[in-house]
Amino acid sequence: MNVHSDIDEAQIRIDLAAAIRLSCRNDWHEGVANHFSAAVSADGRKFLVNPRWVHWSRVKASDLVLCDADDPLTMERPDAPDPSAWSIHSALHRNLPQARVALHIHPPHATALAGLKDPTIRPIDQVTARFYKRLAYDMSFGGIATAGEEGERIAGAIGNHSTVMMQNHGVTTLGATVGEAWDALYHLERAARTMVLAYSTGQDLAVMADDLAEETAAEWETYHDEASAHFAEMKRVLDREEPNYKD
Repeated sequence: MNVHSDIDEAQIRIDLAAAIRLSCRNDWHEGVANHFSAAVSADGRKFLVNPRWVHWSRVKASDLVLCDADDPLTMERPDAPDPSAWSIHSALHRNLPQARVALHIHPPHATALAGLKDPTIRPIDQVTARFYKRLAYDMSFGGIATAGEEGERIAGAIGNHSTVMMQNHGVTTLGATVGEAWDALYHLERAARTMVLAYSTGQDLAVMADDLAEETAAEWETYHDEASAHFAEMKRVLDREEPNYKD
């Protein structure tokens, strides 16, 4: 992966705080739980993560905790992150080159879908089709991920994917930028909401043919500028209504 040498930690802090605030506004978080991280070193091993047990509505750029994925003494620090945040995100940043940004969260519709025996997102509209054959499915939940072994297992389950549905757990999206990962999270939760609503009718799903689903998914991959524009627009909303996220 080509990583720019001119990494702007201050901007990454602002963007990650924005993603946290926006996710809170959408009621995707679980109070002071769940965790977002973003790498600030070329090798991806030094990363920012939201502070331990601070409500998402209050997180600011300056609150984010700088961690080193290779530092075994991290959890002994007075500003240590949540144990599950350290377990999962240190493993992601150590092992996955695509994990410049890692957003792990339990949004309601995706988590409901993850609670089904079959959590597959099927291509029944253009948003669900975005994830056609582009999702990892982690079907081996091992409890609250406070042990390093569970973080390593999760990283292995993701493999070379950038989005994962985690059975009995939640979801994680990875990206080169905060905006890219957050846009994927937004659309993943919308796709899950569409699946849950469609299932609730009790009628059969109208699943797209494979060739149409692949064509639609491939079209989404040309929309990188849309993802950046989406996140930029949402930050403008925060600039007007919650400007202290930048502090």
